Amino acid sequence: MKATKRVIVALIWFAISSARFAVAMPQNSAPDAHEKDRAAIAQTVANFVSAWNIHNAHAFAATFTDDADFTNIAGVHAQGRANIEAFHAPMFASIFKDSRQTSTVRSIRFLTADLAAADVDCELTGAKAPDGSPRPNRKTLINAVMQKQSDGSWLILISHNSELTSFVAPPPAK
Repeated sequence: MKATKRVIVALIWFAISSARFAVAMPQNSAPDAHEKDRAAIAQTVANFVSAWNIHNAHAFAATFTDDADFTNIAGVHAQGRANIEAFHAPMFASIFKDSRQTSTVRSIRFLTADLAAADVDCELTGAKAPDGSPRPNRKTLINAVMQKQSDGSWLILISHNSELTSFVAPPPAK
């Protein structure tokens, strides 16, 4: 009888201790601390693509900060929102007027509370050469530093666009 009583007491103690431990453990159901920021960054990328697809240089430039730096795949640089708009306007009226862009956010890394690095895979179709002949479809990777604004939105502070080639990736190092 004493052994049975000890087992019952031990089981009750174990049940109570386990319940307290389970309550004290942090729950994984809490939302990601950056969930709203990730959504806001994704919205900026969507606005960037939407503006490109309607060939609106002003709306395109509005996805950048006033003092942004933009570098295209050829290494041509434009600094400041107004210059980014001026740089894209003639191309949206000519070589990119029939182009269409799609994008996928590959990754977002928060550097500080108001700065994040975002990698965005893009595909461009419908571009033309200066002579009007079609250009091949292009896959690029945009590396952007995004800056959080006072209203909670995020804008592009720095953008570098790199063309992705069809090179076969080397095997991983052993």
